[in-house]
Amino acid sequence: MSRTPIRRPAPRGAQRAKASKSAGRVSASVADTREWMRNFINWDARTATILVMFVAGVLTLAPNLQSWFTYRQQIADMQAQVNAAKQNVSDMTNERKRWDDPVYVRAQARQRLYYVLPGEVSYLVMDAGSVNTSDSSGTVGAALADTRNTTQISSKVTATSDNWVDIIGGSVIQAGTTQPATSASGTKN
Repeated sequence: MSRTPIRRPAPRGAQRAKASKSAGRVSASVADTREWMRNFINWDARTATILVMFVAGVLTLAPNLQSWFTYRQQIADMQAQVNAAKQNVSDMTNERKRWDDPVYVRAQARQRLYYVLPGEVSYLVMDAGSVNTSDSSGTVGAALADTRNTTQISSKVTATSDNWVDIIGGSVIQAGTTQPATSASGTKN
């Protein structure tokens, strides 16, 4: 048996497309797009009802979902704060336990308050930032002594115009002997 192909008539859009060559390609693609859209979206009452219900559901749930996400973010932030506070309490507890150890107390007294045990000598280097550490000619103390100890005290001698002791004494005497000034209304200031 041999099969012969059955010819079906071409759709109307396709016939129009073949009629004009220049506009054929454009009109065929537009016609195909329209046909596809018509088959894809079958607009009837059921489709419109489902679409309206979907939009109404989204509009109804959107504020609640936004509130839910906001609350979840706040809960996460507060949980992070609680964890940080717990860590802080744990650190403070460990620090308090350290202070029960006499060796730690002694080390902190040496470090923070510069305490020394009897018989020990403590040395503090002052102005250590101004010392040139690349200088290998002597010690840091010698370098500080060289910069501070000079034979010339000052290039000129200056004297104050008033003696500060006399100024203080005069102020005390004046406060004890003068009467407060009265204003025009007769009240004291």
